[in-house]
Amino acid sequence: MNHPINQPVPTVLPARNPPSLRGYFLLGSMLEFQQDRLGFVTRMAREYEDVVRYQIANLVFYQVNHPKGVQRILQDNNQNYIKGDSFQVFRTFVGNSLFTSDGDFWLRQRRLMQPVFHRQRLAGFADLMRRASLEMLEGWRPWAQSGQSFDVAEQMTRLTMQIVTQALFSSHVLGESHAIGQAIATVLADVAYRFDIPFYPPLWAPTPRNRRTLAAQRLVDQTMYAIIKERRQNPENTEDLLGMLMSARDDRGEGMSDKQLHDEAITMFIAGHETTANALTWAWYLLALHPHVEGRLHEELEQVLQSRPPTGADLPQLGYTRMILDETMRLYPPAWITNRSVVEEDEICGYRIPKNSMVAICPYAMHRDLRYWEKPEVFDPLRFLPERSEGRPNYAYFPIGGGPHQCIGKGFALMEATLVLATIAQRYRLVLQPGQRVESLPQVTLRPRDGIHMVAQAR
Repeated sequence: MNHPINQPVPTVLPARNPPSLRGYFLLGSMLEFQQDRLGFVTRMAREYEDVVRYQIANLVFYQVNHPKGVQRILQDNNQNYIKGDSFQVFRTFVGNSLFTSDGDFWLRQRRLMQPVFHRQRLAGFADLMRRASLEMLEGWRPWAQSGQSFDVAEQMTRLTMQIVTQALFSSHVLGESHAIGQAIATVLADVAYRFDIPFYPPLWAPTPRNRRTLAAQRLVDQTMYAIIKERRQNPENTEDLLGMLMSARDDRGEGMSDKQLHDEAITMFIAGHETTANALTWAWYLLALHPHVEGRLHEELEQVLQSRPPTGADLPQLGYTRMILDETMRLYPPAWITNRSVVEEDEICGYRIPKNSMVAICPYAMHRDLRYWEKPEVFDPLRFLPERSEGRPNYAYFPIGGGPHQCIGKGFALMEATLVLATIAQRYRLVLQPGQRVESLPQVTLRPRDGIHMVAQAR
């Protein structure tokens, strides 16, 4: 009989250092990354192991390419992976919101805002989404009749901007929404610039770019605070998102300050249209390239809707429509890369992740990993059928993040994208204008570089 004291002790191997990419002195792999960001992160996932180390200028990144590693970062040990300095560019423009914060402040904001985004409360916005879509389609009639092309990316951005404006503020800023939209576009362009250029001039430097950005930021700030002030004085509408946020209370009976409302509203205003517009734009592009998928979409719409406009109650029956969006976000995830700062040393997939380093997780690369996706470059919405999804690891697919910090507006965005896609596809086919070159532009989000020009054909 073997007594426990005589049994061999299992060997626990110490965490290894991951493979490290050699780069240039000081710059590291910055030039290669800047030249082809999507190609770089995809190559890191395909040619190296589950974790790979590389340097971008003065920052050291550990790119994690395994679902269990992503789960470790976003869920199991999420408190060790914070937004930290990597989100400072966002904080400069949107303040300390749910999107940019960590710790106790984040937890309080999440608890305050969670009831606002409950499915039953969001259902009330379905009619708004449909009406805004139909209003846009009225403006398409002359283009459809003449065969004139238009930029579908611009149209989707205008539509989602209108929807989020009305959802947030009812009718308070509809007359100013175009100016606010332009101001937000200016701010987002500057955020993208600061991600592109590691050594950018600080905002206080009087460069032409900084002056434009600060003027745009002042316009957005002034508009937001004016709306909040008016609401404090005349709290007549609690059915829009701002009204719900203003009425939210924590366990001590306290609500949000004007600054907190301002920061959350700006974040929702930006995130509430940018990511959804990009997902819809890429969906129209992919449908135009795959007529058999488009045909099956039309079959579902005719069977479920029978020529009437879609409603929120139809969403459970629009399964193929939703799978088109899921597959679109697999190939073109709006948040194509996410960075986190490491608080304390950790181990991921057997590799040592040092304190004060950065981790990068890349949905764009993970969604093309041959270990989890058959023919990953092929557009195939049916891969999201339950029987084909069985056995796929958690976090092999995470286009909108995951874990406790997952986007709180996910339900709103998916409802909006599904209703918009169904409403437009009922009435029009969108055909690509010949001769254009469609390229991805990976900045803060993944958008088409020069838009996508299409022609609307009435059905």
